[in-house]
Amino acid sequence: MKISKLLLVSMISLLGTAHAADEFASAKEAEAMVVKVVAAVKANRAATLAEITAKNAKWIDRDLYPVVYDTKGQVQAHGQNEKMVGKDLIDFKDPDGKLFVRERVDLAKSKGKFWQDYKFTDPLSKKVLPKQAYCERSGEDIVCAGVYKR
Repeated sequence: MKISKLLLVSMISLLGTAHAADEFASAKEAEAMVVKVVAAVKANRAATLAEITAKNAKWIDRDLYPVVYDTKGQVQAHGQNEKMVGKDLIDFKDPDGKLFVRERVDLAKSKGKFWQDYKFTDPLSKKVLPKQAYCERSGEDIVCAGVYKR
């Protein structure tokens, strides 16, 4: 009897953990979103940037959303904050003082595709969390999507 209860509790715990993991985007999903955005921008840049900023459901997935910069650090589209569009964020700092947009632009110019660590406000919890973004340069655009480290 005790073994059955222990097994049942273990199974419920595992199911709860699996369900919780589904609540948040994965690194693999961030990479896939960036690839999808890059292709869409190449096909119809203006429409894609507008859809991202309008929070079109095809570009928002739980806590995952794209951001598109130009190679000078100006926001072209933002999946969570339309007020950021058009702003020059080259000197924008995370809560630790990291110039993450400047670093992002530099990495895009030197590497083309990369992962980057910084801190940012999670749209679900509204808390500042460590975040890791996957970015790809496509012409003069830098397309990023990130996952929060929980």
